[in-house]
Amino acid sequence: MSSATPSWDLETVAEIVAGRLHGDPRTTIGAVSTDSRSVAPGALFVAIDGEHFDGNDFAAAARAAGAAAAIVREGADRNLAPRIEVADTLAALRDLGAQRRAGLDIPTVAITGSTGKTSTKDMLASILPGSWSSPRSYNNEIGVPLTVLSTPPGAQYLVLEVGSRGRGHIRWLAPVVEPDVAVITNLGVVHMETFGTPAGLADAKWELIEALDGGTAVLPDDDAALDRDHPGRTVRFGQRAGSDIGIGSVEVDSAGRTRFILRIESASHEVHLGSAGRHQAWNAAAAAGAALALGIPDQQIVAGLETAATSPWRMEIHPGPITIVNDAYNANPDSVESALRTVIAMADRPVAVLGLMAELGPVSGTEHRRIGALARALGFRLVVVVGEDDGIAEGAGDIARPVATEDAALDELSRELRDGDVVLVKASRAVGLEKLARRLVEGAAA
Repeated sequence: MSSATPSWDLETVAEIVAGRLHGDPRTTIGAVSTDSRSVAPGALFVAIDGEHFDGNDFAAAARAAGAAAAIVREGADRNLAPRIEVADTLAALRDLGAQRRAGLDIPTVAITGSTGKTSTKDMLASILPGSWSSPRSYNNEIGVPLTVLSTPPGAQYLVLEVGSRGRGHIRWLAPVVEPDVAVITNLGVVHMETFGTPAGLADAKWELIEALDGGTAVLPDDDAALDRDHPGRTVRFGQRAGSDIGIGSVEVDSAGRTRFILRIESASHEVHLGSAGRHQAWNAAAAAGAALALGIPDQQIVAGLETAATSPWRMEIHPGPITIVNDAYNANPDSVESALRTVIAMADRPVAVLGLMAELGPVSGTEHRRIGALARALGFRLVVVVGEDDGIAEGAGDIARPVATEDAALDELSRELRDGDVVLVKASRAVGLEKLARRLVEGAAA
């Protein structure tokens, strides 16, 4: 990852990160990078300690590739110059992002939630002209600072996606984010291995609301765990009467696209989304709530929603004699249920290729069995379960075809698929079913 930044000299950088500078303090940097393979000439390389690598081992390679300097762990490479030594390189990256955020005088929206963060971000960015938003899903402790650091001088809005894997994660990032508007899309069954309980999940997401300084919280209207006070304004969205942003008459067409009635305060608008998935109506309402908080006119909100493009591998529809729905970016019980219900609305011959929903902790078996049973109850004629499933096949019963590998899944599908079938491919990112989806699309196009 890399990002453009204001032009700072190393003396300034060392002060920001409270580090010890070795080298010429007048050296300037014009970008920040955490990837030695793509570092830009003149960039500052920040050596991050990863789960499976130590960025300090690549600092010399980054310098050789053109980096102007590196931030490294204390004592990591005494032969490297110029360098800034710090106790914690990840905290140094955060501090650089916070310094950049403090210099930005533009409305900033931050979005968190169990599902829908990226789609909501994409929709809001489409509504707001001149906005700068997170590329793809740069929502962690590395991606958020890099997104802020890369904000171009002419940006009129900043839209951030902020993830959380446990309590304290969003609070740690708060100095980088400092939102004027904070959005929680929803609370679902996700990352229970780290959140522990639904209450722990709600507390962790609420950290984004705590980061507001008198700004606006945009919250779903159907979750009592988010019925909390805060010093600023609250905008509620959902299907309840009286919500600031209302959702009604949600329908999915044969291409999976969603249309619905969007009520913005007292005015109602018919919205036809280009993106697929019934759940997109709720993502659109969340984006509309943030836009309302920023004072954006209704017609601009509707036009932005209808022209928004979503990120890859999220309900990508590949039509043909056999239609492939690639929703393989990630999965949790809520998103899988929505995808299943969307595909059912698209065709009479639905097929699902499913894999493990990761990080569900103690509810994993129950939720996997529920999803399998739901597919059977909805009318899916076949559920191919790839790899470990923790109960999907058990729940799906006689329509389940458990297979161990991607190749075995393709063999099973080649025997079973017929023209007119619609095939959903969905699992957690770690399963890697996007490769299978790509092979299915290529095969269908052949």
